[in-house]
Amino acid sequence: MRWHELSKEINALAVWGDPAVDVRGVQYDSRRVEAGDVFVAMRGGSTDGNRFVTKALELGASAIITDSSDTAADVKSRGIPVALVEHGRRALAEASAALFGHPERLLKVSAVTGTNGKTTTAFLLAQMLESVGRKVLLLGTVETRIAGRVLESEHTTPEARDLYALFAQALDAGCTEVVMEMSSHALEQERVWGVPVDVAIFTNLTQDHLDYHGTMEEYARAKAKLFHGVGGGAPRIAVINDDAAFAGLMIDSYEGEEFVIRYGTTESANHRASDVQLHAGHTSFMLTTPAATVLVESPLTGQVNVENLTAAMCAAMARGLSLDEVLLAARQLKAAPGRFEVVPGSAEAGFAVVVDYAHTDDALANLVRLARELVQPQGGRVITMFGCGGNRDRTKRPKMGRVAALGSDIVVLTSDNPRSEDPQSIIDEVMVGVRDGVDASHAEVIADADRHAAIVKAIHAAKPGDIVLLAGKGHEKTQTFADRTVAFDDVAEAARVLKEIQ
Repeated sequence: MRWHELSKEINALAVWGDPAVDVRGVQYDSRRVEAGDVFVAMRGGSTDGNRFVTKALELGASAIITDSSDTAADVKSRGIPVALVEHGRRALAEASAALFGHPERLLKVSAVTGTNGKTTTAFLLAQMLESVGRKVLLLGTVETRIAGRVLESEHTTPEARDLYALFAQALDAGCTEVVMEMSSHALEQERVWGVPVDVAIFTNLTQDHLDYHGTMEEYARAKAKLFHGVGGGAPRIAVINDDAAFAGLMIDSYEGEEFVIRYGTTESANHRASDVQLHAGHTSFMLTTPAATVLVESPLTGQVNVENLTAAMCAAMARGLSLDEVLLAARQLKAAPGRFEVVPGSAEAGFAVVVDYAHTDDALANLVRLARELVQPQGGRVITMFGCGGNRDRTKRPKMGRVAALGSDIVVLTSDNPRSEDPQSIIDEVMVGVRDGVDASHAEVIADADRHAAIVKAIHAAKPGDIVLLAGKGHEKTQTFADRTVAFDDVAEAARVLKEIQ
């Protein structure tokens, strides 16, 4: 692509340089620049890409897009093509879409946002679309999957350049559908600028990420951007959890031309779940839609998966599947990795060890409640091990401690990803809420900042009929400290402990 062709695709304040210069690719990380790339220098939350323009040019960048007038003047003086823009991330998205041949125009995107349930809902929806023969690009917290080929995910929602690159790969693989999680950070930072969302899904909103957004209202407003569009127009259809806090804001923010599917348990929901029957490894409920009332059966476990499954079913029907097709798909679904994942070897031990990503007080409360329902018939106990991440919202720490203590017989406090914080200081903050809960529940409390040791203690405390919950990290394969990141997998660690005691 020539510079004059690319510069027409971005919303630039001014453009300079030889219009015939060839631009072969786009990068926002100067370390990845190759000869012929355009380097997008933009201000970010932790660094300013304008500091690395010289390095990008040394590596062969043929043009620069910048949100700094000083950088633009400097590059212009060197005789290098340059464009000055107001919004660096928007320009990155615009340049990426153009240079990858606008793959977004040939894909139908379903986007899921919410505090909890994004990953599971996305996984379920992708499986439903695949059940009728469609090829899907799945983008999320756990993994990226292109037509069945699995790649590791670095971020819940990648930067625009990487997102459009994945779209192009998906097209080459024959994909027609994209199912992606859209985090509040990505929406607020406009990493998804220009993505034309066909179906937008809102699962719920509970306290999380207040270290970034400040208040629940600002957090909700970031999520709501999905429903009025982020540079790609409003979604065709909105699928919104009518039971969730801030559902009204999402509905009011919707600027699409078709309609809102409201799912939930209330009378105002036009897709309503009722008569829920919960068992380990099996869930059934009646789903009332404008067309019919039908029995839904699924191998998923727990009330929270009734919500996730209903959301996925509604979205699948919005993407053209029939009610009969989604009912058939529901019977064959698999849960996402790290979401109520039973550790191999649990059955032989006589108790269940479950790994789950629950890392907010609401998600942890749901997890503990489900575990209690499952152990109650045989009089088993709930043993909950968890920690809280460092350098993240501190106000949720005592809340998580309280719900764990209220719902568990034994609470084991440990580290999550402490990052630059002292692990014991984090545990002390969680303990404030634990003590409050213990006053009502009389739960036993164990604390060990070493996560491996905590897993050992939690599993060794279990008796036949119990459930051991290892919460907080789910699918993650590493643990991050102030000075290092180490390999750590809750499932693998627990499996080793179980093998040792058998």
